[in-house]
Amino acid sequence: MLKLLNQNKLLKVLSLNSISVAISFVLGILSTRIISVYLGSSGMALMGSFRNFSVMIKSIATMGISNSIVKLFVENKSDKKELSIIYSTFFWILLLVSFLLTCLVLLFSETISEFLFYTNSYKIPIQFFALLLPLMVINTFWLAIYNGLEKFKSIVIMQIISNVLIFLVTALLIWKKNIVGGLLSIAIGELLMVFITFLFVLKDAEYFKFDLQKVISSKYFNVIKKFILMALLSAVIAPFTLILIRNTIVQNYSINEAGVWDAVNRFSSFYMLFFNTGLSLYYMPKLASLNTDEEFKTELKSYFKTLVPLFIIMLIVIFFCKALIIRFVFSDEFSSINELLIWQLAGDFVKVITLAFGFQIVVKTMMKRYFIGEILFNLSYFLLSYYLLKTSAVEGVLQAYFYANLITFVLILFMFRKLFYLKQSKL
Repeated sequence: MLKLLNQNKLLKVLSLNSISVAISFVLGILSTRIISVYLGSSGMALMGSFRNFSVMIKSIATMGISNSIVKLFVENKSDKKELSIIYSTFFWILLLVSFLLTCLVLLFSETISEFLFYTNSYKIPIQFFALLLPLMVINTFWLAIYNGLEKFKSIVIMQIISNVLIFLVTALLIWKKNIVGGLLSIAIGELLMVFITFLFVLKDAEYFKFDLQKVISSKYFNVIKKFILMALLSAVIAPFTLILIRNTIVQNYSINEAGVWDAVNRFSSFYMLFFNTGLSLYYMPKLASLNTDEEFKTELKSYFKTLVPLFIIMLIVIFFCKALIIRFVFSDEFSSINELLIWQLAGDFVKVITLAFGFQIVVKTMMKRYFIGEILFNLSYFLLSYYLLKTSAVEGVLQAYFYANLITFVLILFMFRKLFYLKQSKL
């Protein structure tokens, strides 16, 4: 087993990350239990709305810099002068964007609160989150550099410490302040991550030295622009689609039904965490270093031989143990998840095999393919949800998730159809 881990870097990265993921999984389960017991399904829905909003705003502010830094670092890692110019370009652009976004969110905080929560009573958590945006951007910038350096051990340790602290703060705030505390904990969690990363940056200061006097480089800004367009589309369309679907459920049924749907999504995020994190740590930097379709096809085979079988085994275990897991994770108010989960599991399976190609689209900045794929998935997800919700309630929304992923997978296979005609002898 040890020999296999040493020979297969993907497995080695995943095993290194497994400790962090295991801790995140346990803490996520416990925090979900706390939310379901203290806040109920309505609280689950409100926190889901704010989580979607915070992801959307943070993604807009960071503009996909993780992907672009990894790409540019791989291409210039031996040239410290160029890296300094790259880092400086990112820094000033992100600082400006985050400042403008902070002003906009503060200005429209009451309107945002009414859209997300159907009341302006929760504008304070929104304003607090907005004020922290510049720090979140800097944190994402630091983590992107760590990722480019492939300092996986440091990233994993930061994740572990941050997740433990966030859980403790979330539990305390929900216990003391109910739903307001839960909403505030989302923003405070971001602040804790900044603090932990900063401590590591101080320790590894030599990797973060760059000349802030440099002007923004037009050469690298042109590269960044492609990632910005891709990130902005994903940042807006994905979480906004979830918010629209949630609001549609509330309008047609109730906020409690929306909370059940959010609970299924939250449960899915736990087991998807292992694969998403592992892919970000290994698969994306690896793809960034590949130059030919033949090399990508070889890496693709490794993905389907190694990762996909592991994911299938995990889904099977979850399916047969779902009743026990749901009783442990959620309160009785969420018992209907037992009948709904199969559609989420099926959708996530299709999503994982689609990601094998999706990361290549992102890393190689295939703009047209990216835009078509993102728009098709989110549009089909919303339209199918709107239609199926009327006939099958929340189960219809989960069915829509599966069908939308399936439609996207067929499209991706069509986009990469030429890859399958490459002769084996070339590999």
